[in-house]
Amino acid sequence: MVQADKSDSRFGLYIASSLVIILLLTLTLPMVFSANKETTYSAYVTSESAEDENNRLAQLNLMRDSLGETGEQYSIANTMSTPMLVNDWQNPHRTMLAIIAPEKPIDETEARKIYDFVTENGGKVIIAADNTNANRVASMFGVTYFDDPMYDVDHSWEEFDEEGNSRSMDGNGKNVWSLASITESLADPDGDGEGVMDESGQRQGCEASDLTQHLYTGCRMPVMFRAPTGMKVEDNCANSGQDCEIKVLAQASVSACIDVAGQLTPESDDDGDCGNDKNPAPGDLAMMIRIDFPGIKAMDYKKDSSGTLSEIDVTGSILFVSDEEAFSNRLWDFDEAEATGMRSECDVADSSCWQSRLTGNSLWNGNEHFFKAVIYSMMEFDNQELSNTIKLSHSNFDIVFDESRHVTGVMSAPFTDAMATIVLLTSDGFLKWLIILNIMLLLLVAMMVVPEKSNWRHVFDLTRFRERPEKLDSSLYRQRVRESLMTKVRIFNDLTRDEMALKPPAEVQTMIGNPRLVELAYSQNRTYSPEELRELLQTIRRWGKENN
Repeated sequence: MVQADKSDSRFGLYIASSLVIILLLTLTLPMVFSANKETTYSAYVTSESAEDENNRLAQLNLMRDSLGETGEQYSIANTMSTPMLVNDWQNPHRTMLAIIAPEKPIDETEARKIYDFVTENGGKVIIAADNTNANRVASMFGVTYFDDPMYDVDHSWEEFDEEGNSRSMDGNGKNVWSLASITESLADPDGDGEGVMDESGQRQGCEASDLTQHLYTGCRMPVMFRAPTGMKVEDNCANSGQDCEIKVLAQASVSACIDVAGQLTPESDDDGDCGNDKNPAPGDLAMMIRIDFPGIKAMDYKKDSSGTLSEIDVTGSILFVSDEEAFSNRLWDFDEAEATGMRSECDVADSSCWQSRLTGNSLWNGNEHFFKAVIYSMMEFDNQELSNTIKLSHSNFDIVFDESRHVTGVMSAPFTDAMATIVLLTSDGFLKWLIILNIMLLLLVAMMVVPEKSNWRHVFDLTRFRERPEKLDSSLYRQRVRESLMTKVRIFNDLTRDEMALKPPAEVQTMIGNPRLVELAYSQNRTYSPEELRELLQTIRRWGKENN
């Protein structure tokens, strides 16, 4: 007995030690991997929490503020685990998911959920990246991100020092501007000629009064990018079999190229030369691509529907942007941009000046004004079926920042990684059922290792899961079988243990009746093999039924 207690104690120690080691590894390994990494492009890192000036400028908190309570008054939220749950959100057709600067690739399962969110539930999505981390979801819509920065000296903007001198005398081809449309396409990727902005509209700047009244057609606005990549788009609507509208909202100049060779810098001899065979220069590099899916059915409050939910037609929309920094504090707010050497105007005598391409309002006052207009146009404010009460308040529309794609802090990394894993497992149908089956298997194993009780009652006791049942001495097999017979006879005749003990052997034998079982109960010399005992057990099981 002492040896058994020692064995049980040792086994419990092993289990406890293993759990402690697993817990420590789960907590420490993510910390090690995320150590010395700063969180950037987060909507929740503020000026006070940023580690330095550059880190503060590379955040999205100004974007969040201008779209939230202190600005447009959209309802702002975030997802820290994974965008797997987008299709479970309330009113997906009135919800926009913002995935800006994905530092981790979007996997196939997440990409499929985002695709369904847009094409089946009418959701709205903005994806901004300067690499291929978003290519899995982009490819489902017929869009491809390049993995290297763009170089475009014909659409470059200048940075100035405190004395007003240009920091790059020869220009910086990786600081790129584009004149962007809000709702109309600048190209014709599907070849049908519909929705393409005419030449007069491409030369007209968007006036502030037009933006206030949400008049977004027939004009363009300057938008600044810093080290963006380029995108290619194909007509994927025909391949998918769904009705959709592809709009190229912003393009690079025809002389732009992708710096695959990594040699195009202001200091290099190849500055401005995209003739390197390694650098693709297709001439139609897109910088913003919007794809709309009209005619999606959704349940919402319909106009003149007496406050009841009805089926309405909504439009799913997704916007691909080739640079996450276009949304950063530095380029979002003009005051921040001006403090870092940027200007709202350019030298019209310079061939690369955006103001020389526009009439009317051509000033750049931060990317904020353009993206506010695009977000408004993507939401359902122009839906004639939707209740005016819903459209009256921006707070009825949600903007959710995806914080799961960013490198997190050392202390929060274990929590976010664990939450992402849990949500991923429980959101995927196949994995969810696989988990349930594994839990059932564990329960079966637990039931099998529960120790046998002396009274033959199998009790499922998780508190004794670690204990292993001791093997029964073979010399006691006959005694156990005899005890089971006598117990059944006693219970069948409704006797207590004391009453049974007072019965004379002759009366008990009469109660048993079966000669083989009488021999089992009272013969002292008879021996039984295991096979014979198993047969007797079957006879004992049938005994009560035979007597009836």
